[in-house]
Amino acid sequence: MHSKNFTRSASYNKSMLIEGIFAAVTTPFYSDERVYFRKLEANLEHYSRSLLAGFVVLGSTGEAPALSDAETKDVLRTASQAASPDKVLIAGVGRESAAATLELAEVAAESGFDAVLVRTPTYYAGQMTTATVLNYFRSVADRSPLPILLYNIPRCVPYSIPVEMVAELAQHPNILGIKDSSGDMKRLRATLAATENAPKRTVTVTPVFEAVTGRMLHTGEAEGRSPSTFVPAESLAGGAAVATPPPAAPLKTRNKEVGFQVLTGSPTGVLESLQMGAAGAILGFAACAPQACQEIYFAWKDHDTKLAMEKQERIAKASQRIAGELGISGVKYACDFNGYYGGRPRLPLVPLNAAQRQEVEVLLEDIRN
Repeated sequence: MHSKNFTRSASYNKSMLIEGIFAAVTTPFYSDERVYFRKLEANLEHYSRSLLAGFVVLGSTGEAPALSDAETKDVLRTASQAASPDKVLIAGVGRESAAATLELAEVAAESGFDAVLVRTPTYYAGQMTTATVLNYFRSVADRSPLPILLYNIPRCVPYSIPVEMVAELAQHPNILGIKDSSGDMKRLRATLAATENAPKRTVTVTPVFEAVTGRMLHTGEAEGRSPSTFVPAESLAGGAAVATPPPAAPLKTRNKEVGFQVLTGSPTGVLESLQMGAAGAILGFAACAPQACQEIYFAWKDHDTKLAMEKQERIAKASQRIAGELGISGVKYACDFNGYYGGRPRLPLVPLNAAQRQEVEVLLEDIRN
């Protein structure tokens, strides 16, 4: 594997706009369980042509716990090279120690990721007291080169981050939000209320208030553009003709103030979460049906509640069965069926049987991408 090293310009804020729909992408494997890097590249290139805000690489859907540290680093580097620069990249880096988590956060930063997703350690679950977990997240945030999204996923991690702890951690300047995969809408509402008064953060955005990624700025610098410079449109108009090509136009950006960003991990709760005030959603189901998930967000943004409800209802049954019950094996087969490479999960997970595959095909009959 090869990768570029990314350095952040002094004018680039150490924060990020995490808004919209993000696909939690899968990790492809050969039949002998080696990582299939070419298929990972192909998937990221395919997703980059969608209207998704970005991707989470090596989250739960990416089978992160099943990869070695060496494989993890190579996957992060490969994904960064393949993804379009305008897509926000979030790396799952949670490990059983702060030191190991920070090592992967460093690789994510060097590879051009924009933020890291950090879960609670699991092995010593009985010793994960409130004070221990709070100290862990603060220690990682103090030293992480990238801003952090907390990751609450109680069905996989035997610890649900208390809302009161989320509110306390929201005060940390390097913790910008949380992905809550509890599926509990009351908890999500409580989290939004508890973090409402968290410090505002200044993020770099485009003139239409979409996220500006570190890779966009890196590309601009490589082309001789001035990073993080907002240039009014009127100042670019006119001028005399020249015999040689003019320098590349400056990358137009501006700043936006955002609070603590709360995202849901529940595909069946996307619309309700947005209506409560969530910034968006990070969805395993978006790995196999990105357009269907994105359409909910667009309808909501257009204030078309009726259409948004129809789009939400459209994916309800399929997402619950495929992502919620069949899990990674279901999502991977759904990817195969919908034009992405899914392939087999890594043991101990097993592929779907014939009856389950047929069920997925029926569920996705009207949800094609």
